[in-house]
Amino acid sequence: MKKFFSIISFVAMMIALVTACSFGSDNAGDDQITVDVFQFKVEFREQFEDLVAMYEDENPNVTINVQTLGGGSDYGATLRTNFSSGDEPDVFNFGGPTDRDEYREYLADLSDTEAAQLALDGTLDVATDGDEIVGLPYNQEGYGLIYNKRIFEEAGIDPESISTYEDLESAVQELENKKEELGIDAAIALPGSEAWVLGNHLANVFLAPEFNHNILEAYESDTVPFEKGDEMKRLLDLQATYSVQPVASLDYSQQVEELFSLERVAMIQQGNWVYPTIYDMDPDFAVDGIGFIPIPVEGYENHLPVGIPQHWAVNKNSDEEVIQAGKDFLDWMYTSEAGKDAVINDFNFIPAYEGYDASDIVDPLSKQVYEYSEAGKTIGWVFMGAPTAWSDDQLGTNMQRYLSDDMTWDEMIEESRNSWESARQ
Repeated sequence: MKKFFSIISFVAMMIALVTACSFGSDNAGDDQITVDVFQFKVEFREQFEDLVAMYEDENPNVTINVQTLGGGSDYGATLRTNFSSGDEPDVFNFGGPTDRDEYREYLADLSDTEAAQLALDGTLDVATDGDEIVGLPYNQEGYGLIYNKRIFEEAGIDPESISTYEDLESAVQELENKKEELGIDAAIALPGSEAWVLGNHLANVFLAPEFNHNILEAYESDTVPFEKGDEMKRLLDLQATYSVQPVASLDYSQQVEELFSLERVAMIQQGNWVYPTIYDMDPDFAVDGIGFIPIPVEGYENHLPVGIPQHWAVNKNSDEEVIQAGKDFLDWMYTSEAGKDAVINDFNFIPAYEGYDASDIVDPLSKQVYEYSEAGKTIGWVFMGAPTAWSDDQLGTNMQRYLSDDMTWDEMIEESRNSWESARQ
């Protein structure tokens, strides 16, 4: 009898051990899935990592490694290097149609994601190739001249009265004349060391009308006319003349953090993506003290450039379970209640998806972008349809050379146009 019970006890023990091991495998992560994410938006890095940690808590079998590179660093060049060296991320970002085509062999079809079904009209244009949706929109963004409300009020300048270039020029000169009593270093801070600020954003407002504000039309064009080249020049000259000096060495961090957030300049050319940085520096100033003035463009006064800055992509070369985990995370980020709350309140994004309440947008810059978008007063983001790296490496660099007196404006135009045409051949 003792032997019988010993056998029963042994069998029971083995069953319990197997059950325990099986339970441990499900919960201790023996089948752990690791997703490597390489993303470009430095402004929400900490908030994004916080959301990732929340997702990992809810999904203990998934580990998401986040690498962020952007701001003054060249995300695009680093991404190319990673792919060419075989160090491929599982989830990454691409911008316009040029990027889409460059990385097309790596782009998994995301058509089956819930987020793809909820994307707003027009936000998937660049990310659609045939029957496949190969990218999910980050968000909507807009940019212009961000101004300090207190300084403008003390200077006696009504920002809503600034519509034309002449209006802006007059306001900038007034700020310059009163800079000592206003306690500012200069009217503007132009980060001349950042080619993307010049060749992407500043240039775009004057190039967009040439392509009917259509990124795909720019992408299919064999040339860039620079019909508004003179307007572009005078706005660049205005900012450079009345900026904190030396413009050539001024970078993004100095512009946003050291100069604007500390109220040492009255305005900067940037977008709603700087709000989290300003908020971290001075929450009261960020919430109540800043707003947009549209960059004046003849025929498009009081319009803001609005577009999709980047798309999320999933690497089709990754293991099948990693691909699915990447899709699941992106879906969760944009469609779950926790994710949607973070998108609005932590990331300060302007959603590119249905299911959000626009009244929840607390960031004043994003509110203005949304209002301009709703009113149809927008300028397209055609710079993302330019040849690969042209906006930064060619146009932006040439504009820097112009600012440093290394080339004339006419030479800048000619060389930039030639480089576009060469790339399209």
